[in-house]
Amino acid sequence: MKFSICNLGCKVNAYEAECVASDLTAQGWLRVPFEEPADASLIFTCAVTNMAAQKSRKMMHQARRRNPDSIIMMVGCYSQINDGRLEDADILLGSAHKKDAVKYLNEFLQNHEKIRVLDLAAEVPFEPLVTDTFENRTRAFLKIQDGCNQFCSYCVIPYARGRERSMDPDTVIQQVQRLSSAGYPEIVLTGIHTGRYGKEYGVPLEELIRRILQETDLQRLRISSIEITEITDAFIALMKNEPRIARHLHIPLQSGCDRILHDMNRPYTTDEYYARIMQIRKEIPDIAVSCDLITGFPGETDEEHAATCAFLRRCEFSFLHVFPYSARENTPAAARKDQIDPRVKKKRAAEAAAISAALAENYARSWTGREASVIWEEEKDGFVRGYTSQYLPVITTGPVQAGRPVKVLLKEYRDKSVFAEAYDETD
Repeated sequence: MKFSICNLGCKVNAYEAECVASDLTAQGWLRVPFEEPADASLIFTCAVTNMAAQKSRKMMHQARRRNPDSIIMMVGCYSQINDGRLEDADILLGSAHKKDAVKYLNEFLQNHEKIRVLDLAAEVPFEPLVTDTFENRTRAFLKIQDGCNQFCSYCVIPYARGRERSMDPDTVIQQVQRLSSAGYPEIVLTGIHTGRYGKEYGVPLEELIRRILQETDLQRLRISSIEITEITDAFIALMKNEPRIARHLHIPLQSGCDRILHDMNRPYTTDEYYARIMQIRKEIPDIAVSCDLITGFPGETDEEHAATCAFLRRCEFSFLHVFPYSARENTPAAARKDQIDPRVKKKRAAEAAAISAALAENYARSWTGREASVIWEEEKDGFVRGYTSQYLPVITTGPVQAGRPVKVLLKEYRDKSVFAEAYDETD
């Protein structure tokens, strides 16, 4: 039996997709590219924007046209919301029970009756999904947290993913060691709200990280994303004193205007955000800070957008992830009457993206002539590519030491790339 997978969502979605793929492979299924004929087509859906939901539906219809007899399984956030536009799918599997995906496929093969598994309760236990197979053989992901209690006014994810819950600390340690032993020098801890890890265990994220570093031989630990309100003094101190923690924090901002932040139900002001990243940079001078940004939130004026752009430059981010606001049904922001014209949202997003490009270039240029720690990942077109601890992409012509962090000299910035010179290991 052949299966294919299409992932349309975030890093958590991608991780869950690979875990399900591992389960299927272990049961004797053969994975093929999504474009090829398959007995089952699994689409890991996303609901964070209207475009993501539209893409999920588009891939479902494409899979049906391409493979009329294939089992179509729609998985994840958009399936959980179940707005009635996925009825062509044979199996709808929401935010829970992904570990049972193989069971549901076999059940459909026997009965040929549509299956709907959308019973996300208010309190859903953390579902431990594991895999040691990733496309990138140097960087592995480990989902340690799921769900969100924040209820930002624009966001549908708390309704799709449920409440916050975490993988128990001992299991995290076991999985990190397993992935490290499998040859991954870098592991990324990920979740929907990673910084709120461990509330039910009384184990904050910094304590978990301390245990990981003490009890495993992992070479580099990276955090996918963390909110500014969750970066404690203890977290900063740990990061400062532990070089195995990657020198990069992705800290969502969403707006550089206090009124918009309030309307978004974001729990900080721009002054609080800026003061915290300045504190982080004071303690860890070589750190990179990136962020998420939403443009065109309901009611945002031209002046407020301009203030956000100025704030982005002031913060000197290493890069931005920019999203035009997308109204999601049943969220408070979607009910507002002061929605922004789509053309204006798109224009503002383009302006923010241009700022991101300029900031990214400035940050890359600031590293020329300096030493950095890099893990080389792949060879392509005669160049070897990798990432520094600061998540700065670099290239070299080699030869290189792969599979572990090595010291390099960042020589120059050219053609939107930083060229590095690896040190001779005998020096």
